[in-house]
Amino acid sequence: MARTIIISEHGGPEVLTLSNREVGAPGPGEIRIRHAACGLNFIDCYQRSGLYPMQLPTALGMEAAGTIEAVGEGVTHLRPGDRAAYAAQPPGAYCEARVMPAAQVCPLPDAVDFDTAAAMMLKGLTVQYLFHRTVPLKAGDTVLFHAAAGGVGLIACQWAKSEGIKLIATAGSDDKCRRALEHGAAHAINYNTDDFAARVREITEGRGVDVVMDSVGASTFEGSLDSLRPCGMMISFGNASGPVPPFDIAKLAAKGSLQITRPTVFSHIAKHEDCQAMAKHLFEKVTSGAVRVQIDQRFALEDVRAAHEALEARKTTGSTILTL
Repeated sequence: MARTIIISEHGGPEVLTLSNREVGAPGPGEIRIRHAACGLNFIDCYQRSGLYPMQLPTALGMEAAGTIEAVGEGVTHLRPGDRAAYAAQPPGAYCEARVMPAAQVCPLPDAVDFDTAAAMMLKGLTVQYLFHRTVPLKAGDTVLFHAAAGGVGLIACQWAKSEGIKLIATAGSDDKCRRALEHGAAHAINYNTDDFAARVREITEGRGVDVVMDSVGASTFEGSLDSLRPCGMMISFGNASGPVPPFDIAKLAAKGSLQITRPTVFSHIAKHEDCQAMAKHLFEKVTSGAVRVQIDQRFALEDVRAAHEALEARKTTGSTILTL
């Protein structure tokens, strides 16, 4: 048996329930992992609320780290006793132990502790695909990154600096802007007090940025388009302020032949070999010191409701983990 957070209906944090569930043995292509910590992400809130509808009842959570207890037939990259971490479907990481598909579970270097791994897998793999798989970026390119003081954002600030990419950060307070700058952002804009699109034009001397990476959604979408150079790329990868409403695609032509994409990390890690290669790149960034994972909030598993409330109220910075 393992303590597990489940939902039986969509709704607010109050629908999160602590339950004891049987774990069982792994089948072919599966592993059983005992968690040391698990990560908290906005996608968890989207699934809980019903923005991303789920078949109910279901467990929640998309990333965690711990020790492999058993492996099923056909699993060759992991063995019992191995340290491991993952960001993967299906949901179910908010628990002490689980059985899950092995393909996206990654061997964890000894140099990366479990808390750090749980805090960085989904966020770090997201930054990896944004910078290396969605659009080819190179030293000297400019990127506008929204919500840059969050878990994904602080990793992105450091990743960009390590590769000579000029990252313009936005955040919702002066303190959060300061944190983005401390983590490698070239500029930071408080989008609650400044017109960020106008400031981007000032910073880039009217040109606009090469790429916008926007996880905020509805409230920043139009300004993000207005921040791009002609033929620039808009990457919309989240909905923290709500989903982007339908829009006239002809606007992209009128604003300079803009490009737009709506990717997810799970498309990029769907193939075992891609996932393992991306994780290896992430581990190299962390073990080299180029990226430091900032864990600013820790909640016990049984306090998951408070964790969701803090995340949705924009009261968190850096990464948040649930401890076991």
